[in-house]
Amino acid sequence: MGEACVRPECSGSGTIDADGYCDECGLAPAAGAAAATSTGAGPAPARRAGPGDGCARGECTGTIDADGYCDECGLAPLETLPPTQPYLPSARTASPDSSRSARTMSGRSRSHRSTRTGSGRSLSVRSSKGGSTGTARRGNLGAGLVTVPAVPRPDPAAAVLTDPQVPEHKRFCSKCDTPVGREKNGRPGRPEGFCTKCGTPYSFTPKLVRGDLVGGQYEVLGCLAHGGLGWIYLAVDRRVSDRWVVLKGLLDTGDEDALAVAIAERRFLAEVDHPNIVRIINFVEHPDLRTGSTDGYIVMEYVGGKSLKDIAGGRRTPDGRRDPLPVEQAIAYALEALPALGYLHSRGLVYCDFKIDNVIQAEDSLKIIDMGAVRRFDDEGPIYGTVGYQAPEIATHGPSPASDLYTVARTLAVLTFDFQGYSTAYRYDLPDPEQVPVFDRYESYYRLLVRATDPDPARRFASAEEMADQLTGVLREVLSLQDGRARPAASTLFGPELRVVDTELTTEPLDAAAAALALPVPRVDPGDPGAGFLATLVAGSPAEALAALAAAPVPSVELRLRELRAHLELRDDAAVDAALHALAQEYPDDWRTVWYRGLAALVIPAPDPASRPARIAEAAEAFDAVYDAFPGEAAPKLALAVCAELAGSGEDAAEFYRLVGSTDPAYVSAAFGLARVRLAAGDRPGAVRALEAVPEVSTHYTAARIGAVRARLRGRAAGDPLGPDLVRCSEQLAGLTLDARRSEELAIEVLDSALAWVLAGRPGAGPDAAVRVLGHSTGERELRFALEHSYRVLARLSDRTETRIEMVERANRARPRTWV
Repeated sequence: MGEACVRPECSGSGTIDADGYCDECGLAPAAGAAAATSTGAGPAPARRAGPGDGCARGECTGTIDADGYCDECGLAPLETLPPTQPYLPSARTASPDSSRSARTMSGRSRSHRSTRTGSGRSLSVRSSKGGSTGTARRGNLGAGLVTVPAVPRPDPAAAVLTDPQVPEHKRFCSKCDTPVGREKNGRPGRPEGFCTKCGTPYSFTPKLVRGDLVGGQYEVLGCLAHGGLGWIYLAVDRRVSDRWVVLKGLLDTGDEDALAVAIAERRFLAEVDHPNIVRIINFVEHPDLRTGSTDGYIVMEYVGGKSLKDIAGGRRTPDGRRDPLPVEQAIAYALEALPALGYLHSRGLVYCDFKIDNVIQAEDSLKIIDMGAVRRFDDEGPIYGTVGYQAPEIATHGPSPASDLYTVARTLAVLTFDFQGYSTAYRYDLPDPEQVPVFDRYESYYRLLVRATDPDPARRFASAEEMADQLTGVLREVLSLQDGRARPAASTLFGPELRVVDTELTTEPLDAAAAALALPVPRVDPGDPGAGFLATLVAGSPAEALAALAAAPVPSVELRLRELRAHLELRDDAAVDAALHALAQEYPDDWRTVWYRGLAALVIPAPDPASRPARIAEAAEAFDAVYDAFPGEAAPKLALAVCAELAGSGEDAAEFYRLVGSTDPAYVSAAFGLARVRLAAGDRPGAVRALEAVPEVSTHYTAARIGAVRARLRGRAAGDPLGPDLVRCSEQLAGLTLDARRSEELAIEVLDSALAWVLAGRPGAGPDAAVRVLGHSTGERELRFALEHSYRVLARLSDRTETRIEMVERANRARPRTWV
């Protein structure tokens, strides 16, 4: 680079070469040292390190890659480290099963956002289904919800390296991890030789050159890259249409672990056939004429495009810092990768090393590459993974489908925010939402990552399919929050809401039991022994359901949950307590048990008013645990909204109601709930917007429009500028099909407000403003005649004498004074 080396151990005449190292002492620049100017005028001003500069962090000997980060430790240079810039380490760690050692956590407690109604976080739940299932490909990248920019396929020949070398700072002995092949006394390090500590031979020289014909079929064009387990060569298959293929050999022929990995690949990777996983075509051998040995090579399909690391690294802010991917784009990548991992899990395989380096986007498709770490569940031998991505239990319990899902979540985190310290301070943890704006904005996304990276593998998602389902729900929510357009979808865990409470928008407090029993009911597990019996169960009342369940031929969890539901509907406190206690003893972490615990806390009345807040908090704690487990579901958020409303936390209730309603308007309870809390806060426009968002296809459309009319006018002072609201209410009522009684009742409410407004002098309306209400001009006389007519119609429709008399009296009071 031309700068003088200022290390004390250097002679003083050295300068920093283009590769970031001193040409005299061979070391990277000292940390914090400023280069001297060529004129000797003193230290040069600090600058941002560029490609080729040394890392200079402690004893690190890495260099800064094109993306601005050290290729050895993954950090940005110490002297120019931006306060919010991430780093992306890529070094693999191998943990031999025979010498696994326990790893300590980072010391940070996992911080979940506390329940919005103030309860603690003492509950957690697990999925009711275990194991992994194979999952089919979802379709084009983006799951039909997101448009991901396509990545064109480059010319493969253009990717061949002109001078393939393994940098000296990446050369280590495969046996004792001692640095080998390093510069000494100004002489470059040897790419081949023996470890001076243990004597193990090493070789970092490509074994194939341009023109080599491997296996009598694959003509080598050159090296594409080098990785943790071997050189990667580009070749042409001369026997099959001159197609492009990739040959992967061993980085170090003396590395027994690498050889074992290659053998493992040969044994089972040829069986892997999934559209999102690089295809293994063949396994061939080629003699090394220099050593007389025979080397093995895996032949894979060529995958053009860009890795997620390159895509993420190419995004920069105007000041040069990394610009994280949009959450929806990162989720789209994960949704494409999860079915591929689920496919591996269904075949008894684990991938082990999912990260941004090992996923390539080509056009509008995704491929998982680098199958070197794939192994069977019960394999012995070394386990390969990457610091910052690898799950904490790997060293003690080995890899599993749960540890693969952990790596997907960590990859999402790295892609979507500046995750500084993800391989150090946050190696097994996530920052708090207060530190990460994307977490604060998308709480469901944060909770999904928290569950997928739980220290206990049993509390993570039960399968790649389950994680994909929840991630899809989170994606729908994220997109709806961004543009306000609903993206409804049927839940696989919950049925639709049973009913909508308080559609009249009364001023009475919300009925806790009615609101709880109106929430969606968990769907019956089709694999349960009692599922068939429940499918045929026809019961008109809870008592009839209990009688039918008593005759069930086979006991099961689902039958017991159905009994519990019947006891809740009957408000049978003792039976509910007994059923919950039994389920909690046998299935304490089953999410359905926790869900019904929350329902019971709301349905069973508190013994005294003073204990009511504690019961609400207990319910909120249970629903919050279900939200943790299934962040893509609407039902737990709706339940938390009810709890917040009952607790008097209107702002929190409004946020949850809005979250549910904006994503799926089919949950009409969210619209009415949001309207209630908005009205309670004096936000009439907000209440009206919530109710008018109910779609016309909903069975509650008419009730919502009636509610919007009442929200506009009920409780309004006559001195308010009511003109526009009166016109809008008239238009909405004219578009509704109502029975005669309801039509006249609503007409009276509107006409009464209009009359009071006119008597107050029509505030907000000019003298010539033409305002018509239900087809009537806004003159006092005409409005009074209209009110009289509506009262008399109600009197005729009433079947009670007292009501008829009252309506006639009101009609007489409303009638204007006349000579007749």
